[in-house]
Amino acid sequence: MKTYFLGLALLAFVSAVAIQGLHARTTTPPVYVVVEIDEITDAKGFEALGQATDATAIEVQFEDGRYFARTENVTAIDGSAPKFFTLIAFDNVTKAKTFVDSIKATTALRTRVTKSRSFIVEGTKR
Repeated sequence: MKTYFLGLALLAFVSAVAIQGLHARTTTPPVYVVVEIDEITDAKGFEALGQATDATAIEVQFEDGRYFARTENVTAIDGSAPKFFTLIAFDNVTKAKTFVDSIKATTALRTRVTKSRSFIVEGTKR
């Protein structure tokens, strides 16, 4: 009887370790696209950029992205805060890069009418 319970306990332990190992291999960390706008250099051009945000939102959804932040309400802790901040999460770097490629015209407009930067950041595993 002890051998039976010991065998079941060992089987449960090995199964749990195997499942955890498989889960670890299939779970990739999230990837974020960050856009920071520090200064608006062309007000009319920035208005056009605002109109392009609806198309950008559709591209985010197309790549299964999720807006975590899209705001002008940024409070500086150290240094100066950007005028506008966007944080978009994607499941993997491929989807993030596909999104970035799909909004090249919007990015070109943004860089023409603002002093800004954008980048991709790999998150940590959950």
